[in-house]
Amino acid sequence: MLLNVEQSAPGTPAPGTRPRRQQLAALIGFLAASWAVSLIGSLPIRMNGAWYAAADTAPWTPPGWMFGSAWLVLYAAMAVAAWLVWRQRLFPRRQALRVYGGLLLLNLLWPLMFFGLYPLMGAAALWLALLVIAAHAAFATVVVLHFGPISTTAGVLMLPYVSWLVFSASLNLYAALNN
Repeated sequence: MLLNVEQSAPGTPAPGTRPRRQQLAALIGFLAASWAVSLIGSLPIRMNGAWYAAADTAPWTPPGWMFGSAWLVLYAAMAVAAWLVWRQRLFPRRQALRVYGGLLLLNLLWPLMFFGLYPLMGAAALWLALLVIAAHAAFATVVVLHFGPISTTAGVLMLPYVSWLVFSASLNLYAALNN
């Protein structure tokens, strides 16, 4: 029996779908990877973040508890977005997920620059961190452009992350100018 490209054999998943267990395992994997990056990225903050408590911060800086809460939600949204892209069997999905992996690596670099190197380099570390976060925001925008055509929802889920990076860049700039 010949099948139309849009049809599948009886009892098999439709094109572009995967078994529920595989989908759930993948979602858990994306969430775990995302939160692992968050945990690793928080190490320089925990180890060297004391200077920031005494630093001159922007008047629009949110309270400290808000950073952890925001990142928890943003990392979850990023993971769901990557999972939505992974679920598709479209050709550009592999490239989109590689770009996403690069984004996660950039995410690790910023706290290392901003918090980790500040005790060693002072304000120079904050300027380096500003370059990293600017590249990070640009790269996150590239992820949106890769994810969007594959899954509109995935592209939209990445937009708060881009917005938060731009906001964080403004905090970074203020810190670099005033510390």
